[in-house]
Amino acid sequence: MLEIVSFFENITSSQRSLILVGGITFFWSIEYVVPLFNFDYKKVKHAVPNFFFTFTTILVNFSLAFLLLAVSDWVDKNNFGLLNRIPNISLFMYVILGVVFLDLIGAYLPHYVQHKVKFLWKIHLVHHSDHNVDTTTANRHHPFESVIRFVFTLLGVVVLGTSIGVVLLYQSMSAVLSQFNHANIKLNPKIDKILSYIIVSPDMHKVHHHYVMPFTDSNYGNIFSFWDRWFGTFKKLNPSKIIYGIDTFFNKKDNESIRSLLYRPFEKPKP
Repeated sequence: MLEIVSFFENITSSQRSLILVGGITFFWSIEYVVPLFNFDYKKVKHAVPNFFFTFTTILVNFSLAFLLLAVSDWVDKNNFGLLNRIPNISLFMYVILGVVFLDLIGAYLPHYVQHKVKFLWKIHLVHHSDHNVDTTTANRHHPFESVIRFVFTLLGVVVLGTSIGVVLLYQSMSAVLSQFNHANIKLNPKIDKILSYIIVSPDMHKVHHHYVMPFTDSNYGNIFSFWDRWFGTFKKLNPSKIIYGIDTFFNKKDNESIRSLLYRPFEKPKP
């Protein structure tokens, strides 16, 4: 466990980018072999806006990374945060609890809030307006959303008192699991169900991208699935019945335009 934390403490920005690119490349390749849906679309053309927002997500996170490093160093040196208040906590439990609760504060919570606050929902629409969800959709976030998620992650670091090694481990796991559960891949239903008791599986997360309520407001988790089960936001739906997109906002053509997607938070819903 110490070796894992040390590795992520010393990981460079370029190495973190490789994890992201490697994950996208791997799952994008698997989608050709065992697709969940046979989309009638040009895969590369569809990926262009998604790759643009992947780039802006990386840009926002790298631009603000100094804050994450400064805050995590401060809480570590000053023994600040809930985890640092647990007497005689082992390194193993410190890392496990750090990753688990960063997933709650840095992923589940902002995702839930964005669905409940009107203006934040309009920002989050960039992600939900993809009518052909695949692994490239994972990082299809408006730059404003990237900032929002970063702020919640920073809050998690302060509340929990996690070191930079734990934070970077969490972020790497978050990136890979997000690509996995958005990927247009078909798993054996039994395997998917077993996985969904611990982590967010593809079939579980696809329900969240169904175009109508109450399914859109469900399954908010990113890494761990038990948050949805514990907080009553877990829902099931047969994958064959899932239709991606949203029922009140924009047509497919609008969702291929980077310009339109960037201005989405300020647009009014179209009839």
